[in-house]
Amino acid sequence: MTGAEPLLDSPFGRAGAGNGKATMADEERPRILIAGEDAASVGALAAAATRAGYEAVEADGARRAVELFSRHRPDLVILDAGLEATEGTSVRAEIRRAPGGDAVPILVLTDPGDLAPLSSGCDAGATDFAPKRASWTELAHRVRNMIRGKEAADALRLSEARLAAATRIAQLCRWEWWPRSGRFRCSEDLDRLLGTAPGSLSRLEEILDRVHADDRSAVRLALEEAARLGRSAGFDFRAQGADGSPLHLRGRVDPEADLPGRARRIRGTIQNVTESVLAEKRIRSLAHFDSLTGLPNRVLFDRHLAIAIKNARRHEEPLAILILDVDHFHRINDTLGHTAGDRLLRAFAERLQHNVRATDGLTRGEPSEDWGTVARLGGDEYILLLTDIRRDEDAGKVALRILDSLKDPFPLDSREIFATASIGISVFPTDGDDAETLLKNADVAMNHAKSSGRNNYQFYNLSMNTSALHRLSMETRLRRAVSQDEFLLCYQPLVDAGSGRILGVEALIRWRHPELGLVLPLEFIPLAEETGLILPIGEWVLRTACAQGRLWHEAGFDRLRVAINLSAQQFQRQTPEAIRKAIVGEGLDPSRVELEITESVLMGEAARMRRTLEEFKAMGVRIAIDDFGTGYSSLSYLKKYPIDVLKIDRSFVRDLVQGPDDKAITVAIIHMARSLRKDVIAEGVETAEQRDFLLEEGCSVMQGFLFSRPVPPEEVSRLLERQRAARGEAGGRER
Repeated sequence: MTGAEPLLDSPFGRAGAGNGKATMADEERPRILIAGEDAASVGALAAAATRAGYEAVEADGARRAVELFSRHRPDLVILDAGLEATEGTSVRAEIRRAPGGDAVPILVLTDPGDLAPLSSGCDAGATDFAPKRASWTELAHRVRNMIRGKEAADALRLSEARLAAATRIAQLCRWEWWPRSGRFRCSEDLDRLLGTAPGSLSRLEEILDRVHADDRSAVRLALEEAARLGRSAGFDFRAQGADGSPLHLRGRVDPEADLPGRARRIRGTIQNVTESVLAEKRIRSLAHFDSLTGLPNRVLFDRHLAIAIKNARRHEEPLAILILDVDHFHRINDTLGHTAGDRLLRAFAERLQHNVRATDGLTRGEPSEDWGTVARLGGDEYILLLTDIRRDEDAGKVALRILDSLKDPFPLDSREIFATASIGISVFPTDGDDAETLLKNADVAMNHAKSSGRNNYQFYNLSMNTSALHRLSMETRLRRAVSQDEFLLCYQPLVDAGSGRILGVEALIRWRHPELGLVLPLEFIPLAEETGLILPIGEWVLRTACAQGRLWHEAGFDRLRVAINLSAQQFQRQTPEAIRKAIVGEGLDPSRVELEITESVLMGEAARMRRTLEEFKAMGVRIAIDDFGTGYSSLSYLKKYPIDVLKIDRSFVRDLVQGPDDKAITVAIIHMARSLRKDVIAEGVETAEQRDFLLEEGCSVMQGFLFSRPVPPEEVSRLLERQRAARGEAGGRER
């Protein structure tokens, strides 16, 4: 192309050449790179292309053409062949090497009679040729077809890429088989899945050899029916993966028939569904098996108990239910911690499995879909279903064998723990002819075994209802105690162990039973929670403690904090405003109140929990976590919720000096509280050694028998007066 010769004839005109800058509308138009050695001719062609609806980018040199191609990624390149001849640069080759250049069509404009570009054009990267003097109608038609061809090719590549991505995500492998010739080919994904070299699977039998022996005949039958009958089919099977692990696969065959009933070619897919199959198994296991022991849970046990009762009724045969409770399990938890308690529960389950005959209906080995008749009800309770018995006494023999098996200690780390069980037995149909009655009566019998000294078994009989009646009587007495003011509060000082100063008191409830004497909380609080009486009792505690706190403040001890335990039911069912009114109604400043809750309370709905705690904080009340470290909730609540105080549980303090685990946990709690800018209090401090260790680690506030037992309010007043006198402030206020 020379300066005297326009790139094309005048049908394009010469006005309005493009400047190479895209607008918003340009983004939707095909882009053409026009490159030549004459800027005027390039501009004229660019203007014509723009009027025709294209976005034109102009390049008046070889280097400029390659540079603009990389920058603009055009849909078509129109290139004057003379440009390469003049500058000695293969623009086509440079474009083909650039990113995206392998797919762009290149239209080369040549002089009439110049055969050199035509003979070398395909090898040099040209897509098509046109004469420089071609009419616009002829050139525009060619340009339009080349761009459409590129768009179609781009769409095909995108579709193939998406299909490949979807296939990879779905872990889908493809294969084809020609039954008459036996020819077979498969995708590389199948080679990778099975761990074979690419292209090595040349026969269908080579895949069948890798199918699990139990599934091979079903897969072969599906293939034969596809080949012989032209029938599509889907099937699941197992195989061995590249790493030797078992695979769960889902196959499908779709035949292409050339004659009725005869397949010319069969196309198949194999999908790796191992993860979903294993996930389904885990979900079923979580729904039906106890995660700690691997035993069936209550849901699975109830299902099979119903089946067993139906069979026993049909054949008029007995069956028995045994409920076992580990004796004094809470002591093991309190002393050794929950981790040791969990290990004991697992060992207890194993002892049950290994020491009872298979004919007693106990599961063995790993949990499976085959149901067994020993299950974990939850906590430290287990239940057995015995179907292979002839007489009621046979159930007693099984119970005795279980008790004998528990005589040997359980090794836990460096310790040996002795654990016994209380067993209750109910028999079908003597003690009930439905599941609910049998379970209830076995539980009654188990409680009777506990009250009979533990480490024994008891059959259910009507006289056991006496214990149930006693419980009902206790409930009645507890209701009467609420109305007749039989409760009292004792207070245990919270002391600054460094100075001996009393900083606050914790209110602790006692029951003055007219016949039984002083009843401790452990003996009646669980019953109160179960019956709902904990709400009126808790409100009485709150009001009484606040009224007493006001009296101490009026006596000059206005810095004294009053710690009050708030039950889970109070926290969940009484609004912060109702609790604020109870505090203020007794004349106590809310900032002097510390409400103690357990970790389990915080396991509710997070947004509501945070809202409730923030309402308490807004009124000035401090929030303490009681028995910290013994719950199973996430420690994330320490960050999410406005908590002021962590109270180290007495079970950690008890073995603080001798027990390395308890020492490590206690130190961790103290340091964590300090890092989170929260106060920490140690409960159950009984020795000077415990006190000194805690002081050294940075915990100065303590409560326990070393300082004072829980005492009546008048005794607390005397302690406060002595403290004030010792400080030489008999006439002043305690600050």
